[in-house]
Amino acid sequence: MRSRRTSGVLKLWAIGGLLALVDAIGCGGGSGSGGGASPTTPTPSGGTTITITSSGASPRELTVSPGSRVTFVNNDSRAHTMNSDPHPDHTDCPELNQVGFIQPGQSRQTGNLVETRTCGFHDHDRDSDRSLQGQIIIR
Repeated sequence: MRSRRTSGVLKLWAIGGLLALVDAIGCGGGSGSGGGASPTTPTPSGGTTITITSSGASPRELTVSPGSRVTFVNNDSRAHTMNSDPHPDHTDCPELNQVGFIQPGQSRQTGNLVETRTCGFHDHDRDSDRSLQGQIIIR
């Protein structure tokens, strides 16, 4: 006959194994569901990432396929307002304007970039800072 202690240990072991199995299934090489991304930080869907630091935006030029979305990640200690060229109208690529104001540590995505073209971007509040300017080529 098993003691209560042995029975409790076996139950904990079984629960731990079950949790590990559920975790493995949930994280298994699926289609990139993002695994825990919050609703305010969309997961890239076939696009790429531009990272903002105190040194500027990187990469400053990238090429994506039509229909892609680009994620801007703010790893700087200050907020940025990323918009489409030209400044101050932001009319060339309205999809880029969905990024807008981005706090330190926050990620924001563009809309779907479906039209074949080149979209310039810049920080609206620091429009003359070339390190925060770049272009996304859609082809």
